[in-house]
Amino acid sequence: MTDTIKNFPNRLHRMTQVFYREVPSQVAARRFVDSLANLLFPVRDRRGMSLKEMDLRWENLQQDFLHIITPLCSGMDCCCERLTARFFAEIPLIYAGLMKDAHLYKSCDPAAYCTEEVILCYPGFYAVMVYRLSHVMHRLDIPVLPRVVSEYAHSQTGIDIHPGATIGPRFYIDHGTGIVIGETTVVGDNCTIYQGVTLGGVGTKKGKRHPTIGNNVLIGAGAKILGAFEVGDNCQIAANAVLLKPLEENSTAAGIPARQVKKDGVPVKDPSKKINTEHICKMQETIDELERRVKELEKELEKAKEEL
Repeated sequence: MTDTIKNFPNRLHRMTQVFYREVPSQVAARRFVDSLANLLFPVRDRRGMSLKEMDLRWENLQQDFLHIITPLCSGMDCCCERLTARFFAEIPLIYAGLMKDAHLYKSCDPAAYCTEEVILCYPGFYAVMVYRLSHVMHRLDIPVLPRVVSEYAHSQTGIDIHPGATIGPRFYIDHGTGIVIGETTVVGDNCTIYQGVTLGGVGTKKGKRHPTIGNNVLIGAGAKILGAFEVGDNCQIAANAVLLKPLEENSTAAGIPARQVKKDGVPVKDPSKKINTEHICKMQETIDELERRVKELEKELEKAKEEL
């Protein structure tokens, strides 16, 4: 037993040699994400920055990113400097979208005091911000780092958004805890989801396996949408619904499993509760026959009493 304990480091060293790919430092990746977030939104640092300091931080962040991805790209047919330039070229567009998101959160949530509160305190806003960054990394085919970054946001917020998901602008997450959005999910513009929502897949095969959500869709707390099918524009999914099949536009779905309960605001009857008139007619015929037989038996009983 003592020899086993003593020799374990040697054995562990041999075993770790099988890991052939460099992986990013989690500490460095997390520091980069928070430093970039603090530059984009200085209110997170609770202080302003001069233009000179912003310029310096911007340059340092590019060097930090280059340092993180250089070992990851060894053996790949790519230029780390070019990847860095392409990533940072996306930041202004991401920032513009995030500012619109912050104002959207403020307008949608009556509990929000100001936009600064949204930036500082709302886990949904932070998760979407980090998703936007990790998604660019994913599109640039940078290995491993997008997942490290997205899992950092997951650990901080309880919101799990795969960097491979495609999510349109004006994406509003309310509360957020327990949300899961899978790799091949597509979410349209101006969508809202609440805590506990899962946009998940079925099965373990590669390829498209998660739902495609249209524009202007609201998904209630605890709802599950599972599978590679489409939910049309302007739909609402009720809280705790489990949707397993396509839903046409302008519809509301509810229940487990979920079904269409409204179309264009008009209630839709449940086909499973449709009255079977043929069955009712047969039942009525049986009842009539039983009543006729009861009357006959009553007459026979009266006749038997008279004979006694």
